[in-house]
Amino acid sequence: MSSYQVALASLTAREAITDALLRCYIGIDQNDAAMFESAFAGEDINLSHSSFPTPFTSLATLKDVLLTRIGPLDTLHMLTNVRIDYKDGEDTASMKAYALCQHAPTGRGKQPDGPKFTTGVDYAVDVVKGEDGLWRITNAVLEVVWTQGDHSVMIGGGPPMK
Repeated sequence: MSSYQVALASLTAREAITDALLRCYIGIDQNDAAMFESAFAGEDINLSHSSFPTPFTSLATLKDVLLTRIGPLDTLHMLTNVRIDYKDGEDTASMKAYALCQHAPTGRGKQPDGPKFTTGVDYAVDVVKGEDGLWRITNAVLEVVWTQGDHSVMIGGGPPMK
């Protein structure tokens, strides 16, 4: 069970659509499996990430890789420049966004001179509205545009990225 409230009251449709990606980020940053899972429409997913050789087609595999590797780290994933393509009353939408993803070894995030690894990522995401009213990710393409810092930070949290 998540320590954070999954469904929020009083969100506009566009805020609720964006919240699908925000729940994914919070799930990673807090290593919160329930919050992470709430961001996706089901076990069958299609998520391509330029740091991995093949797309993820299973939520269980994605969760295992991301929450094992990144979840334990001191991280912050920040979303910006969100553009949403949505027609009122529809149950599908798409969004384009950028993210700044900051990573530090577990317990070392507050060290000013400690190792850090930062990425700038371009996101293209499709979402669907569930029967419970929550928007969830069905398809995503993540393209790392740039990196900065000590890449070994990413290896410390789990098996090496390819």
